[in-house]
Amino acid sequence: MLQEFADYVTYNLMGLEPASHLGSAVNFFIYDTIKIFILLATLIFVISFIRTYIPPNKVKETLEKRHRYTGNFIAALVGIITPFCSCSAVPLFIGFVEAGVPLGATFSFLISSPMINEIAIILLLGLFGWQITAFYIVSGFIIAVLGGILIGKLKWKLNLRTTSTRHWRR
Repeated sequence: MLQEFADYVTYNLMGLEPASHLGSAVNFFIYDTIKIFILLATLIFVISFIRTYIPPNKVKETLEKRHRYTGNFIAALVGIITPFCSCSAVPLFIGFVEAGVPLGATFSFLISSPMINEIAIILLLGLFGWQITAFYIVSGFIIAVLGGILIGKLKWKLNLRTTSTRHWRR
């Protein structure tokens, strides 16, 4: 349906030729722009729903009750299984920070979410086989967990409550 709309706008309304490079580029731009807006609207709705019905304190308490670095492992795993790129992982990251989730755990999520995605996994699996793909997943997971632990040890606080600028404090 989206492709038909992009075809209609590109080739009928704009009068571009389907075989031309310009026609193909404009068609691709229209199709992907609509697709991205739909994806972002859906993600914003889902994130708003989650933030409304899952109390931030419950997430914070769940992570704090566990072993010291369990939050990093859980956050990195959640980042791996969610199909978010960095543009949609950042609002979740901000929500975690506002909820009081430890900064190290939120960075573990923020690192793993765009790094280990289903497209990269499928491409690596098809091009290089399961050994390289497994190495990619495991090394990405380790980088996310260690990066989150390192950020957590720095004891930084992210101040999102200020209206003028956002800044880091130590």
